[in-house]
Amino acid sequence: MIIQPLYEAPQHAEQVTDWLWQAFGPTQPRDFFASIVNHSQKPGALPLTFIATEGEKLLGTVGLWRCDLISRQDLFPWLAALYIDESQRGKGLGGMLQETVTGFARSLGFTELYLYSACKNYYERSGWQYIGDALEYPDKSVHLYRYGL
Repeated sequence: MIIQPLYEAPQHAEQVTDWLWQAFGPTQPRDFFASIVNHSQKPGALPLTFIATEGEKLLGTVGLWRCDLISRQDLFPWLAALYIDESQRGKGLGGMLQETVTGFARSLGFTELYLYSACKNYYERSGWQYIGDALEYPDKSVHLYRYGL
């Protein structure tokens, strides 16, 4: 298995777009997610998308973004859009993708990282600290997390 930036294997961009659209925003247009993916493939710049592959099979994806929650633009940067193919869940890949992003963010000089999630008790197992709730547009309550790098 290899975890690498999407720009090193751009043939997977369409599948990443479809995953994000289906998992995080079926009420949004697919083009919205295509724009996110297309603009997260520039070496040395944020946002950045990482992928996990085995051979030519895409296993999962995660992003390091400038902002993932409009109501909390004071927090920066964000681990975002963690998605694991259903056939690969429960094998530790989510943790490996998180470690990739936290290590990369640390190498850029960041001292903390944020994420939000609608679910609880997943990210805490990886060392994330719950710091409160916030509002996802337009009116959905979500849980905020911080990770010290």
